[in-house]
Amino acid sequence: MAIEEKYISYRMYLVAFVIFLMAIAIAVKLTNIQWVEGEYYRSLAKERTVRNFVIPANKGNIYSSDGSLLATSIPNYEIRFDALAPKAEVFEKNVAALSDSLASVLGKPSGYFQNELRRARATNNRYYLISRDLSYTQYIQIKNFPLFKLGAYKGGIIVEQKTVREHPIGKIAERTIGYERKIGEGTYDGKGIEWAYRDYLNGKDGKILKQKIAKGQWKPIRDVNEVDPQDGYDVISTIDVYIQDIAHHALLKQLQEYEADHGCVVVMETKTGAVRAISNLGRATDGTYYETTNYAVAESHEPGSTFKLVDLMALLEDKIADTSSVYDSKGGEIRYSGKAVRDSHKGGYGKISLARGFELSSNTVMVQAVYEGYKDNPSRFVNHVNSYGLNKKLNMDFKGEGRPYIPQPSSKRWSNISLPWMAFGYGVSVTPMQTLAYYNAVANNGVMVKPHFVSEIKEWNKTIKKVETEVINPKICSQETILKLKEVLKNVVKKGTGSKLYTKEFSMAGKTGTAQVNYSKDGGAGKYYASSFVGFFPVDQPKYSCIVVVHKPSTVNNNYYGADVAGPVFKRIAQKIFTDVPSTNEIKNINKKIEKQENSYNKYFAMLQKQQVRIPNVKGMPGMDAIALLENLGLKVKAKGLGKVKTQSLQAGQDIIKNTAITLELM
Repeated sequence: MAIEEKYISYRMYLVAFVIFLMAIAIAVKLTNIQWVEGEYYRSLAKERTVRNFVIPANKGNIYSSDGSLLATSIPNYEIRFDALAPKAEVFEKNVAALSDSLASVLGKPSGYFQNELRRARATNNRYYLISRDLSYTQYIQIKNFPLFKLGAYKGGIIVEQKTVREHPIGKIAERTIGYERKIGEGTYDGKGIEWAYRDYLNGKDGKILKQKIAKGQWKPIRDVNEVDPQDGYDVISTIDVYIQDIAHHALLKQLQEYEADHGCVVVMETKTGAVRAISNLGRATDGTYYETTNYAVAESHEPGSTFKLVDLMALLEDKIADTSSVYDSKGGEIRYSGKAVRDSHKGGYGKISLARGFELSSNTVMVQAVYEGYKDNPSRFVNHVNSYGLNKKLNMDFKGEGRPYIPQPSSKRWSNISLPWMAFGYGVSVTPMQTLAYYNAVANNGVMVKPHFVSEIKEWNKTIKKVETEVINPKICSQETILKLKEVLKNVVKKGTGSKLYTKEFSMAGKTGTAQVNYSKDGGAGKYYASSFVGFFPVDQPKYSCIVVVHKPSTVNNNYYGADVAGPVFKRIAQKIFTDVPSTNEIKNINKKIEKQENSYNKYFAMLQKQQVRIPNVKGMPGMDAIALLENLGLKVKAKGLGKVKTQSLQAGQDIIKNTAITLELM
C-alpha cells in the first residue's frame, strides 16, 4: 500500500513539474511576444485591420495639334457570376429574367445564358465569366438586372474594373502614339509618346488609410498621411489629323499596288521641325498592312541616291566643282579597285554638267566628282558628312532610334572603295528621319532643326511645358550653296528623274533614290530594292518637307525606282494640301474637319452616348468612373476631394455642350 502511495506521489510530482515547465514556457513566450516580437505582431494586426490603399491617378490624354483626341483612358469592366452565392429559391425565381436581360445587351439567345448559368451552378462554379470589355453604361445596366441587383453576396455578381487606353479616332500614327505596358512585377516598357512622356501622362497615385469593418468592407480613415492623387497632364502632339489622313492613305495605296514589304512617310513643318504626319506600315502574312515598327525612326539603312545631295553640298562648299562643271559619264560605267559603278541608264549620259548629273542621278558623274576632289584627302569629305550630323543619332525622345553609320578614314573598315561608294549612298547607313532633317535644313535656308512630335504639356488650360524648336546646326552651309541646291532639287522634279511628278499647279523640289538592299548576301539572291523620295514644297517658300521610303516593292514590271514607287506618295500629299484649300494664302486649313475621322470618332462613342445624350447623374459613383464617363461625353471635369461623387455642378438631364466645365465634389 505504501509503495502504491509512493508511486502516486511520484506521478503527482512529475505532473506538477511538467505543468511548471509549461508555465515557464508560456511566460517566456508571452514575454517574447510582448517585448521581443511585439512590434512585429502589432504591425501585423494593424495591417490586417488597417491598410493603405492606392488611389490611382487618372492618366492624361494625348491630342493632335488641332485638338482631336488621339489617346484616352476609359474604365473597362468584366462581369462574372458566383453561382453558389444565391439561395436556390432566389436563383430559380430570377434565372429566366436574368437570361432575358443579358440576351438584350450581349447579343446571345436567352436560352444560351440560362443553360450556362444553370451549368455553372451545377458545377459549383464560383467565377463564371458573363462578359468582358464592357463600357460603364453596359456595366450599370447589367448591375441592375434581376438577381444581380441583389448584390455580390445574395445575387452572385462579381465586378472587376480596369482602365484601358483607347484611340477614339482610330489607329492613326499608332506606333508614334505608342503604348506603355507591364511586363513583370514592377517592370514596364513601351514605345512612342506614351512611353517617352509617361512621367507627364501618368501623374502620381495617391494613398488613403482604411480600416476593415466587415468582410470585404473597408472604411476610410482620414489622417495626416493621406495623399491625394495627382492626375496626369495632357500631351499635345504635333500630329495634324488632316495631313496624317492624307499621308497614311497615300502610302497605303502604293504599298498595296506594289505589294511592298513595308514603308514609311513623314511630313514635317520646315521652320519648326514639328512632325505633322507619320505613318509606318508593314505587311502581315494575310497581305494587310498595319503599324508594327516605327521604321522612320528606328530603321537605319543605305539611302542610295538621296545621299548625293551630301556630295553636291560638299563639292560646292569647298569650291572643288560648280554646278556647271562638266564630267564624262564614261558610257555609264567606271571602275574603282576592280569594282564597277554603273548608271541606271544603259550607255550613260555622255558629257554633262554636275548639276545635270545630279538631276539625272548619274552614279558615274557624282562618284567621279567626289573621288577626284577628295581621293587625296578623304577626311575632308567625311568631315563634311559629320558636320551635317549624319554620323550620329538625332537623340529624339523615342526609344529605339536607329544607329547611323558613316565610315571614317581612320577606322580599320575604311577601304579603297569606301569613298566612291559613299558618293552614291552605299556603305553608309542613316534613318529616314535623319535624311529628312538634312533635306529640311536645305529647305530652311541652312538651319537644321530637330524633328519633334510633341508641342506642349498641359493641365487643363494651363501650359506646364512648351516644347520649343531645337536648332541642331544654325548654318549647315553657305547661302550661295543653299540657293544652288534648291535650284537643282527643283529641276529633279521639273526635268530630271522625278519629271513624272511634275505639275504646273504647284511646285515641288526633291530627290529620288533607289537602293539595293542585302546585295552582298546569298550571292545576291536576297537582294531587294528600297525606293525613296525626299524633298519639300512649295519651292520658293517651303512650308513642309517630306520623305517616303518603300521597301521591297514588286519588280515584276521593272518600275521599282523612287520616282515610280515613292514619288507618287509625295506628290499626292503636296497636291491634297495645295488643292484642298485654294482660297487661302496658307497651305492648309487646320480647322477643316475630316468627315472620315469625325465619323470614326462618333462611332467610337456612340455606345456611351446612346443612353447618355444628356448629362448623367453621377452622384454616388466612384470618382474615377465619373470623370472618365463625363470626359468621354465631351465635358471638362474638375474633381475636388476623394472617394465617391457627393455633388455635381451641372444637374443631371441638361443637354450636353462639349467642352463645358463640370465640377465634382468627392467624399
